[in-house]
Amino acid sequence: MNRREFSKAVGMGAVALGLDGVEIGVSAKSSPEVAITMDDFNWNRSLRLSPDERNRAILQALRSHGDLKAALFVACKNADSDKGKELLREWDRAGHLIANHSFSHKEFNSSKITAEVFTADIARCDDIIKTYPHFQRLFRFPYLKEGDTAAKRDAVRAFLEQHGYRNGHVTIDASDWAIEVRLSARLNKDPAADVTLYRGFYLNHMWERSLYYDDLSRKVLGRSVKHTILVHYNLLNALFLGDLLDMFKSKGWKLINAQEAFKDPVFQAAPKIVPTGESIIWALAKETGKFDNLLRYPGEDSGYENAKMDKLGL
Repeated sequence: MNRREFSKAVGMGAVALGLDGVEIGVSAKSSPEVAITMDDFNWNRSLRLSPDERNRAILQALRSHGDLKAALFVACKNADSDKGKELLREWDRAGHLIANHSFSHKEFNSSKITAEVFTADIARCDDIIKTYPHFQRLFRFPYLKEGDTAAKRDAVRAFLEQHGYRNGHVTIDASDWAIEVRLSARLNKDPAADVTLYRGFYLNHMWERSLYYDDLSRKVLGRSVKHTILVHYNLLNALFLGDLLDMFKSKGWKLINAQEAFKDPVFQAAPKIVPTGESIIWALAKETGKFDNLLRYPGEDSGYENAKMDKLGL
């Protein structure tokens, strides 16, 4: 799909400025749709919940919301053991997408990481998870960093295309991992600590970022895309993923399966910016050069949220 075809695919309705200044459509205000995509698969932690309890809690939250099917982007160092494989099989048996998040979770934008090293890490993960029945050739870059130079960016894109992979982009980026750091620190000091305030901060943060990226999608593309929200495999989501799903439903957002979300044509986009990465909505906005007043870099980071948590004593 070329850029002109892509612009036609993503916009319908009344006129607005879109990619490359092309006039594309603005749809009527529609109820957003969102799928859960979960990164890392860091199961080997036992704070408050055992690894088995954590796995069951996350899977049950999805099951209890219409048997919702997520995409699990596995950092395969976490699946390269008997226990990791056992827990991952539970996701596969439940019908969730199993996808590649590299083996070692290296940050590709580091000047120390070459394209050759990075693609070898992708291939190593592929060897571990490709036999799972619900494996799909979707790759998500660790930290959503897709290259600090055009040469590195293009080399990995070529590798992915050669091996039949698509980019498993995030549309709604967030920093749930930063909240998890604070939650874990509190529980390490006081295992019986009340976690209610962390729940509230988490839900407010995820809602704020969801509104931001949905609004940005409408401004840049003229419509609300089928969203993929980034959450992480951690205690925070073992405790509160069900609450997050309830929140979306109560706000009128439709929960959809990850398989359905990734059919949206926005996931075929390949913005040519450097450094490359962040939410695909952020990257497309950056590529136009028209929305810099709405963008920060990085799109999400612990620094943005830590000051807020400090004020709340979290």
